[in-house]
Amino acid sequence: MTTPRTATPVAPHPRPRTTRSAGATLVALTRQTWAGLRVLLVLTAVLGFAYPLAVAGIAQAAFPWQANGSLVSADGAHVTAPDEAVGSLLVGQSFEGDEWFHPRPSAGGYDTLASGGSNLGPTNPDLLATVRERRADVAAMEGVDPASVPPDALTASGSGLDPDISPEYAHQQVDRVAQARGLSAAEVTSLVDETTQGRDLGVLGEPRVNVLELNLALTTMGS
Repeated sequence: MTTPRTATPVAPHPRPRTTRSAGATLVALTRQTWAGLRVLLVLTAVLGFAYPLAVAGIAQAAFPWQANGSLVSADGAHVTAPDEAVGSLLVGQSFEGDEWFHPRPSAGGYDTLASGGSNLGPTNPDLLATVRERRADVAAMEGVDPASVPPDALTASGSGLDPDISPEYAHQQVDRVAQARGLSAAEVTSLVDETTQGRDLGVLGEPRVNVLELNLALTTMGS
């Protein structure tokens, strides 16, 4: 009986090592650098100049009011010149006095240069103390049960510049505003309902009332 042969493994033939000269290395590096630089220049021109200018041009042509900050004048008209505006419907501002609807609190004092939240967590003792103080103040001002004060009257928005309040908070301020302006509660309530915006596309977000828009509309009803 013949014993089968076992194949002897053959070691792979070593590949010859090629040595690149310093000049060739420099040439390859220069080519790669120039290629990367060209890509950088093209992307900078397209994404840093052409695209922003195109978007700005389309916005100015199709939506000039929104593109210039959604500014409104004292009579509520849409304007694009800052010197004609009393505010922007996108930026909250402070209203003091019983004759005005009040916005939600602001950690930055409604200063656009200090936009931001308090960055305090929900269990932070300072935040909890502030919420308790705000609840007591709002309840006393509006003559309501502290437990009925809505959350947006107690906490600041993440930007500190939220222009909207909830319909619940707006309705809670109706009696105070109506009394201060010599109007009936029914008239002011109707105005709140007229300025209440629903959910976007019927499903996105929550119903809201723009405080600046509401207060400007309020001035046309007398004082």
